[in-house]
Amino acid sequence: MADKKDPRRLSDEDLAEEMKTAKEELLDLRFQLATRQLKDVRAIPRARRRIARAMTFAKQRETEKSA
Repeated sequence: MADKKDPRRLSDEDLAEEMKTAKEELLDLRFQLATRQLKDVRAIPRARRRIARAMTFAKQRETEKSA
């Protein structure tokens, strides 16, 4: 986990980019699953958690700015 980006330290643009790439990765993983090419089935929940983390931090920043 040392090589992963910490979402708290990312800028708003980088956080949006992280969310976009995670969504693209999830779409790709779902296609691999449907075509029976996916080897690591745990990759789907990991991608979903990445999206959820990015969305959580984005929402927190939004509420901090409005408060």
